[in-house]
Amino acid sequence: MLDPSSSESEEELPPEENPSIKVKPVKISNPEKVTSDKRKPPDSPGLAPADDDKSEQERIQKEEADRKIKLQIYVFVLRCIAYPFNAKQPTDMARRQQKLNKQQLQAIKERFHAFLRGETQIVADEAFCNAIRSYYEGFLKSERVARMVQGGGCSANDFREVFKKNIERRVRSLPEIDGLSKETVLSSWITKYDAIYRGDEDMRRHSHRSHLSAVSELILSKEQLYEMFQQILGIKKFEHQLLYNACQLDNVDEQAAQIRRELDGRLQLAEKITRERRYPKFVSGDMEALYTEELRASVNLLMANLESQPVAKDFKPKIKPKLTPMNSFLDMGEEGDLPLSKSDVVLSFTLEIVIMEVQGLKSMAPNKIVYCTMEVEGGEKLQTDQAEASRPQWGTQGDFTTTHPLPVVKVKLFTESTGVLALEDKELGRVLLNPTTNGPKAAELHKMVVPKSSQDSELKIKLAVRMDKPPNMKHSGYLYALGQRVWKRWKRRYFVLVQVSQYTFAMCSYREKKSEPQELMQLEGYTVDYSDPQPGLQGGRMFFSAVKEGDQVVFASDDEQDRVLWVQAMYRATGQSYKPVAPTQNQRQNCRGGGPQRDAPVSLLSLERTQRQGVEELISADPCRFDHASLFRLLQRHTLTHRMNDSFSCLGWFSPGQVFVLDEYCARYGVRGCHRHLCYLRDLLEFMEKDMMVDPTLLHYSYAFCASHVNGNKPDGMGTVTQEEKEQFEEIRGRLRTLLENQIVHFRYCFPFGRPEGALKATLSLLERVLMKDINTPFPQDEMRKLVQKCLEKAAFVNYSQLTDYAQIEATSQAAPAKRLEETMRLGELCMDVLQQNDEHHSEAFAWWPEVMTEHAEIFLSLYTVDMDATLHVQPPDSWDSFPLFQLLNNFLRTDHYLCNGTFHKHLQEHFIPMVVRYIDLMESSIAQSIHRGFEQETWQSVKTITNNLPSVPLPKVPSLPLSLPQMPSFTPPSWMGPLCENTNGSSTSEDLFWKLDALQIFVMDLHWPEPEFAKHLEQRLKLMASDMVEACVKRTKAAFHSKMQKASKSTDFRVSLSVCTMFNVLMDAKRQCSKLCVLDQGQEIDQQWQQYHSKIDVLIDEAIKEMISTLVSKFVAVLDGILSKLSRYDEGTLFSSILSFTVKAAAKYVDVPTPGTDVADTYITFVRQNQDILRDHVNEEVYTEKVFDQWYSTSMKAVCVWLTDRLDLQLHVYQLKTLIKIVKKSYRDFRLQGVLDGTLNSKNYETVYNRLTVEEATLSVSASEGLQGISMRDSDEEEG
Repeated sequence: MLDPSSSESEEELPPEENPSIKVKPVKISNPEKVTSDKRKPPDSPGLAPADDDKSEQERIQKEEADRKIKLQIYVFVLRCIAYPFNAKQPTDMARRQQKLNKQQLQAIKERFHAFLRGETQIVADEAFCNAIRSYYEGFLKSERVARMVQGGGCSANDFREVFKKNIERRVRSLPEIDGLSKETVLSSWITKYDAIYRGDEDMRRHSHRSHLSAVSELILSKEQLYEMFQQILGIKKFEHQLLYNACQLDNVDEQAAQIRRELDGRLQLAEKITRERRYPKFVSGDMEALYTEELRASVNLLMANLESQPVAKDFKPKIKPKLTPMNSFLDMGEEGDLPLSKSDVVLSFTLEIVIMEVQGLKSMAPNKIVYCTMEVEGGEKLQTDQAEASRPQWGTQGDFTTTHPLPVVKVKLFTESTGVLALEDKELGRVLLNPTTNGPKAAELHKMVVPKSSQDSELKIKLAVRMDKPPNMKHSGYLYALGQRVWKRWKRRYFVLVQVSQYTFAMCSYREKKSEPQELMQLEGYTVDYSDPQPGLQGGRMFFSAVKEGDQVVFASDDEQDRVLWVQAMYRATGQSYKPVAPTQNQRQNCRGGGPQRDAPVSLLSLERTQRQGVEELISADPCRFDHASLFRLLQRHTLTHRMNDSFSCLGWFSPGQVFVLDEYCARYGVRGCHRHLCYLRDLLEFMEKDMMVDPTLLHYSYAFCASHVNGNKPDGMGTVTQEEKEQFEEIRGRLRTLLENQIVHFRYCFPFGRPEGALKATLSLLERVLMKDINTPFPQDEMRKLVQKCLEKAAFVNYSQLTDYAQIEATSQAAPAKRLEETMRLGELCMDVLQQNDEHHSEAFAWWPEVMTEHAEIFLSLYTVDMDATLHVQPPDSWDSFPLFQLLNNFLRTDHYLCNGTFHKHLQEHFIPMVVRYIDLMESSIAQSIHRGFEQETWQSVKTITNNLPSVPLPKVPSLPLSLPQMPSFTPPSWMGPLCENTNGSSTSEDLFWKLDALQIFVMDLHWPEPEFAKHLEQRLKLMASDMVEACVKRTKAAFHSKMQKASKSTDFRVSLSVCTMFNVLMDAKRQCSKLCVLDQGQEIDQQWQQYHSKIDVLIDEAIKEMISTLVSKFVAVLDGILSKLSRYDEGTLFSSILSFTVKAAAKYVDVPTPGTDVADTYITFVRQNQDILRDHVNEEVYTEKVFDQWYSTSMKAVCVWLTDRLDLQLHVYQLKTLIKIVKKSYRDFRLQGVLDGTLNSKNYETVYNRLTVEEATLSVSASEGLQGISMRDSDEEEG
């Protein structure tokens, strides 16, 4: 995009390199007829050179005519700005944001990409990085954003608002954090976004640049308005200055008189129209009289406005005061207009005076001593060396500094006086010089002034005076000058062009021996050009002038070369865009056709007397003779073009200054309001057809005004309606309706991401307004809904076709099914993004008809259905790779209130219901077969659990089952699962079973089936299947346990095997998994049959565990029964008891015989302790371990109690007593250490046994001589463990 300050950026404006040509004044009655025909004649190979010259001349004349029309319009605009009396600059208009261009968009992309690559110093968490990544991928890289930037309707604020809207949704979904509010998170994210957006850009430079560009959005001064419309109409600064002075815009009385003349002319024109009945064609014949009254009323209103203006003195431009921060913002471009004082332009010069020799010194004796002195008046004096009069040569140089541009140099020749009374040396001659920086640098002979009595009348001195030019002195010389503010007398002066700063130059006139200028003129704002000799001015031959608003200075030099040098130096100093061309070049003619050459100046105006007539024609033209409707149409078009190309995202809105000038023009020159808005609408529509972004609210305002006028409602007080206005209105109405409908069809691309804010809603409102037949009858809502529905149907096809083009689907019908499925999933994700963006950014505009937006989404998804069905159709049978596609689509649809269980959603369910049922059937058969075969080959080795430690489980793979069900591989835990759980759990078969059941239920749960009945059916079926599988697992485990117990030994060598512990763990794990796998969700209604079925599973597991505990305890008690049966051999009165007692006593005399019963008791205690440790270490559930210990202890005590009860009448043998005391005492202590409660330990059986053994111990200690050898029922710390 070109710089908006350049007139070449305006599409409607002709190029500035138009040739200057003298034309006779023509009456411009309808300039549109001159500018409308832009067609070139068709090229033909047979055209003669004469035809080429003729077409070229026609083109030049046409461009010149267009140029003259613009100059005439500019004259009217100048008068409107100089003396407004109808309009004021509006202060309530919305401020416009700076728009972004392609280069800025690319820079912003690179900054955000650099942040995502970690190349910035901005610290951010993962959530913020994800938000930036989504913003970068979904928004910044979007083609719609690039189109919005190209359309000129995108600003940095739009980018920020889109990001803010995105993160608000994200932050709302984040969990609450104590001490950190979500508002704080939003503020922090926005701050980081701003830092990324700015990058390394200097904020001060950015702020200054934005302030400079924001000037046009504020109240502008007259000078700024002049400059703006110079750019709009392509007027040169020099032309503006000429017109400004010629129109006397600084003379308030002249402007008021011009207005009075114009109003009088308009009244006369109204009378003429009435008299000659030259009315426009109206829609009704009775409007002619009303038209005349309206013309008179408008003039009377202007007269009243003019009468209300206060009488003021002439406006004379004054030197502006020094700018303060308050007013510098409005006068940003006038910082150089600071007043210059004479001390600001003081110069410093260096003079070199070299005295070479003196000639013609004849009256002096040869041996006389002579010397010279030199001085710059007002400075120090220097002297040469002494020389003899016969050879007066020196070559001495003297250096001086001075601040006088016109210094006086004095050189004197002296001889030494030999008289006694002589006080001074004798002066022989002198010379006075006035050097300048342009003077000769070589040594020259100068005749000296000698005393009257001197004989050396031809005395001459050869010397050189070099005066260096300081850097800030750009040019100097003698000129004649005459001005309005300075140099008010025509006389010859010495001028110096001084550069004060880079942008400040001054033209200064000096007198001799003065360091400060006599008068000065600051050159900023002036335009210099060659001019013709001015009559009545004596002196000077070659003229040139400097022109500014309200001032003109005429200069003259003595020769042409000096004039050229002065004009070139002043041209460089003023910085003007118009380049002066010497008259000898300007008047060169083309040798062929006599026309001007192509390098001639563009301007039709200059200071030459032969061309001043053009200025007079422009300013003296009668405004009443022009078709101001056509002129205004051209002015408004150029103004809008300039506005659309400036640096603001204006969306078609004029700036306050532009509105002010256009309002003043319409009021002053009688442009009808309806015509103005019709032209505005036509121009805006042209820009919209070129994909430029225009605010529909602006269209609505202008359309409503025109509709009200055409229907006779007098929005501006005009009751007459012309036939042309009505026809143009109908034409624009048709174009506008077509355009609005097209925008609704392409709403995603005309209003990307809901930008401009509220534009889509305003477009729908405007369309409804356009469809109204008149201003009082609203358009039926049903018909409006049908129209919007039809547009959105087309929009669905447009959006899907654009989406498929963007996705660039590569998979074809011959592609592999997996590849096609991958492409379909990617396309599905894009479809979800489109629908989500529509809901976020566009649904609010269609809030009046939410069902219409739902139908649009269903049509959009129906187009996707075709591609989805084609992909699913080619997938192999019993393939489950398409389930992620269902989850992707279903997770989006089920959360949408309007799309959930809609047409597409039901179609999706119907397609996947058979697949889900088939998958569950195959899984059920496979799991059942794996249970059967797994338990047949089960080794009952414990494995680590996985079902409760993995965060997620993969979907179990079910192979294709054409005829028979293959065996599923048994579960084998990988090596990395070891650290997940410290305790062992069930067998490989049970773990495989529970893992598959859990994974299957998680998979079905993750489907989130939207239809409640089928979802309930799926859950109930899975729960029933899990119950059946768990029941089978429990029965097979219990059978294996009983088989193991039958084969176990009944001696004290029996140890509980690890496989038995694993069986216990399997049942316990089954009970734990049953609560998760076999119980319905609490939200569902549980019928009585299901409750009974689930209770049956719980009872089955509990009974199986209880039965297994009883069987194991029976095995433990059987070992104790074997020991008690051995002790029965020592019963009193039996033969075997006497033999054993005698044998032991006899053998004890010769060898150490072990204590009877001690080895048996120790063996049993070891058996108990080791089995306790095994159960405690390998059975996971402590509750069931304690049940085993409780039951084991109670049963053991009961067995001992029964054994002792059977021997109440017998006294226990010493060996029986020792063995039982040790068994009972150690068992009590061991089971207490294992956690058996005191209530169980101190049972009645234990008390009975304890009392009996205590009595027997006392009896034996009295009767037996050796006693029990330290074995006692009493507690003792000295007892062995």
